[in-house]
Amino acid sequence: MLLSRMLAGFVRRHWIKYAAAASMLATIAVLTVWIPRQVGQVVDALVAGRLAGTALLIQLALLVAAGLAIYFLRVGWRLALFSTAYQLGRELRIRLYQRLSLQGPVFFQAKRTGDLMALATNDVDAVELAAGEAMLAAFDGTLTLVLVIAMMTLGVDWRLGLAALLPFPLMALAFWRISEQVHQAWKQSLERFSALNQHVQESLAGVRTVRALGLVQRSEQTFAQLADSAGEAGYRAQRWEAAYEPAVGMTLATALAIALGLGAWFVSRGELSIGSLTAFTMYLGQLIWPMFAAGWVLSLIERGRAAWGRLQPMLDEPLSLRDEGLLGRPASADLTIDKLSFTYPGLERESLSDINLRLPAGQTLGVVGPTGAGKSTLIRLLLRHYEPGSGQLRLGGQALPELSLAALRESLAWVPQEPILFSASIADNIALARPEATRAEIEEAAQLAAVHEDIARLPQGYETLVGERGVTLSGGQRQRVAIARALLAHAPLLILDDALSAVDTGTETQILEHLREKKTAGSRIIVSHRLSAVMEADQIIVLRQGHITERGTHAELLELGGWYAAQWRYQQLEASLDAEI
Repeated sequence: MLLSRMLAGFVRRHWIKYAAAASMLATIAVLTVWIPRQVGQVVDALVAGRLAGTALLIQLALLVAAGLAIYFLRVGWRLALFSTAYQLGRELRIRLYQRLSLQGPVFFQAKRTGDLMALATNDVDAVELAAGEAMLAAFDGTLTLVLVIAMMTLGVDWRLGLAALLPFPLMALAFWRISEQVHQAWKQSLERFSALNQHVQESLAGVRTVRALGLVQRSEQTFAQLADSAGEAGYRAQRWEAAYEPAVGMTLATALAIALGLGAWFVSRGELSIGSLTAFTMYLGQLIWPMFAAGWVLSLIERGRAAWGRLQPMLDEPLSLRDEGLLGRPASADLTIDKLSFTYPGLERESLSDINLRLPAGQTLGVVGPTGAGKSTLIRLLLRHYEPGSGQLRLGGQALPELSLAALRESLAWVPQEPILFSASIADNIALARPEATRAEIEEAAQLAAVHEDIARLPQGYETLVGERGVTLSGGQRQRVAIARALLAHAPLLILDDALSAVDTGTETQILEHLREKKTAGSRIIVSHRLSAVMEADQIIVLRQGHITERGTHAELLELGGWYAAQWRYQQLEASLDAEI
């Protein structure tokens, strides 16, 4: 969709406010062209001695009244039009956010966070300007131009009017050339701002790593280069925009010279009065705004086109994850996986192959295996971050694609190895899935996650702000707060994806005992490198190179003498050595 079509649709939806603004602008334009004509008549009347005393005061009062009316009408159209343009910015930001919220991991792996943030700020602002200031300047400038030219040619002298317009085609040619350069310059400026935004976002998100590796100076140098590049691109765009003004100035100066020379000749021959020539020169002065408005409009439109060219593809980007399911939350958390296989996009080797298992409601499944075996991939497919290549996952007897994404996510409480905490209080982070939860419910969830005592020791307790991504908490505390958040959601299926890796074995045992005793988590899937976390599970599977190589209870797998048994012996030996130290 072109920018013009999008703006036309927006204007149709808000036509009342645009019509009101247009009416006020039209009134302003009429008054603006009336004033020079009135001044010309007053001058001729004064020269002829026909105007004095009260009559003169009345004429001057009319001119003052026209000026006051123009002032208040300008305030009125700004309020009507700018509020509508801001509404467009709001709508575009909401559309962009909603679209991004529906995209899956495949989309975000190919996009940069800084670029997406730039789209929601600079690019939307540019489109908003095209809908507001550009629209008003185009309408006001065009109407004023038409009325002024009409008054110059029809109201004063058509010969003088046509002669004064001779330089204007050259100005139009200059505007066309400049607008092309402005479009390219603003496109480059927006792209370089996105690159700068991306670097700032990455540097702040990884500031600890940057400092630990001694990369602060290099990061500062990169930032300086990107800032210089963005500044240069912005300066280039402004430089081309500034080219409009000389084109307007030269055109009007040439037109004024022609008007004064030819007008003086007409006056000398008695074909034009001094008042008419005065009015004509005032009309030429009023052409300054339409000409500058033309340059301004072209600049804003080209900036908006460049921004819309970046924004529209993101708004129309096909969803990487389809939400076509119609079913609501399933009645049970019975999980069945049948002949499941999956290969990541761009890779040839299967990450999962021929996975079959069943987890009855209320039971616990342990998933273990070496790094890269496919454990987290299995969880991502269950969360529908990706679609399987073949096979099927069913929850409560329903295939996952048949459930709406909202229903699926209500059924699952997932705690990743590196949980995300938001810049809010601990209580707000725990109650994220259930904002209506009482403080007693929040504290109960924290106790189940063995983090209540840690929170109580903080100066502000549950009202302590955790900072961005929970930076004020330790890794183990962040994991336990995230577990408390998942438990408070009361989802039928709890998924701990190596979510106990940053806690000690004693705390791990305490959390798992709480889950078994309270039975608040329903069914559970525990993914872990530490086998002690899954030893009490109803069934355990060992994933190796995307295949289930072992299956059974803890005792059965020890008796089998495979990878699980060897890893168990190694971890027990490691734990005993640590205890001796």
